[in-house]
Amino acid sequence: MIGNAEQDAFIRSMKWCTVTTLRQDGSPSTSVLFFGLDGDEILLSTTRDRLKAKTLRQDPRIAVTVLDEGAPYRYVNVEGRARIQEDDLVPGHVLVNRTMRGIPDWAPPAGFEETLKGQGRVLIRVTPERVSGVVRRG
Repeated sequence: MIGNAEQDAFIRSMKWCTVTTLRQDGSPSTSVLFFGLDGDEILLSTTRDRLKAKTLRQDPRIAVTVLDEGAPYRYVNVEGRARIQEDDLVPGHVLVNRTMRGIPDWAPPAGFEETLKGQGRVLIRVTPERVSGVVRRG
């Protein structure tokens, strides 16, 4: 479980998040991504040369805000630590793609692993340390 039952149900029903990492000078860098879930970890896909991957190698602290695109005042914020996964990428990217596409049983096409490698893809695995947010309607 990432947060409490209400927060977990909310996170599992969404697909967009903002991701904030810290640059070397301490200033924040934020981007918008799709995400996936693997047990209690949030999965993010990026390429190894993107700023978020570079900053997380220097400082693994991360904030992920999952939001309801139809009612953005409903959100769950997850603060934690990230680790970069550079091998065995297919299972995690399948989970991200299932969320992104809204197809729970989506299966990767032939050549998916080669595509990930060719794009320089990595997974960011976020282990939650603090969870907060407003998920009630209204």
